[in-house]
Amino acid sequence: MSRLMRWQYVRAQFEGLEGKHPGLWPPLPRMLCPVVVAVLVVATGAWLVWMPQWDEMEGGELAERQLRQSFERKLAQTQHLDHLRKQKAEVAAQVSRQQRQLPSKAEMDALLSEISQAAVLRGLQIELFKPGQLRISRHYAELPIEIRLSGSFHALAGFVSDIANMPRIVTIDRISINQQREGVLSFECVAHAFRYLEQAESEPKKAPVVMPKNQGPR
Repeated sequence: MSRLMRWQYVRAQFEGLEGKHPGLWPPLPRMLCPVVVAVLVVATGAWLVWMPQWDEMEGGELAERQLRQSFERKLAQTQHLDHLRKQKAEVAAQVSRQQRQLPSKAEMDALLSEISQAAVLRGLQIELFKPGQLRISRHYAELPIEIRLSGSFHALAGFVSDIANMPRIVTIDRISINQQREGVLSFECVAHAFRYLEQAESEPKKAPVVMPKNQGPR
């Protein structure tokens, strides 16, 4: 049987099926009917049941990857935990040392006396020693001091060295040096003394509550 004849035979099997009971169909359509039904059932089941399960499984795999990555990051952080604790202790010790360098409010007068005494011990003439307005910042208070001295170069250099080597934190800026006469220099600067804030100073101030005035009857 040629290919054309086979094709005509198969085509003839599917002609005139409208209105006939499937039991009266030719053999080939009757055999294909269960196959088509099975394919439709499988496709419907895949669409209604398996596809949601596949989506859920893919979502679970994505969540698993994210949890694994998060776990690996946290595991890497725990490997450096001892080092981080050591760094934290070093920073805390450094902060404690710096805080000890800041005098209290009651000790500021003594610090000012030490600065002026350093100039006297170097044989310098104090022409001006004027503390300015206290500046309050978030963690400390800063007191600028205008200083004008006169004396020899070596005495002035020794005074600056004494200020730098003080156990308290004192800085100097806006330095101006002029020749007064032979061997005598005029030295002007602004020194900055720092102290830590008392608890009452560091606490934020609350705005006063203004009570509304009682209004009389109109």
